[in-house]
Amino acid sequence: SIAILLYLARKFKTPDHWYPSDLQKRARVDEYLSWQHVSIRGKAGKLFLTKMLLPILTGQPVPPEKLESVTEDLNVVLKQFEEKFLQDKPFIAGSEVSLADLVALVELMQPLGVGHNPFEDRPKLAAWRKRVEEALGQQLFQEAHEGILNASNI
Repeated sequence: SIAILLYLARKFKTPDHWYPSDLQKRARVDEYLSWQHVSIRGKAGKLFLTKMLLPILTGQPVPPEKLESVTEDLNVVLKQFEEKFLQDKPFIAGSEVSLADLVALVELMQPLGVGHNPFEDRPKLAAWRKRVEEALGQQLFQEAHEGILNASNI
């Protein structure tokens, strides 16, 4: 949860870029963390559940119009994310990776795990993803997302 992430950042005095002491940068992180619950988390999670869980629970394929609607909802928030939060910056809070970037990317890995690539045809989003992965380390990032990226193999 966001509350736990903020607690851990404070308790263990993580490097400043994760949860910046600069008030403007921290406000950007806080703004994103408050927005993402009903936007990217909600829409990416709904796409994951619709493509993965709904067919298992109902024993029926998802109607194409339902999948199209859920996908369009995600596309709307991805556009908002790019325009409002990324703008022309390398990361959400500016020039360094933060908890906001980490949380955002984790949410966007869910659709990827069920065969929907939210980074496709979005060069700004794809470049941001690459920067976040590089900041975290490729091996750690892949290891952390192994389960979700193989979700459709269950």
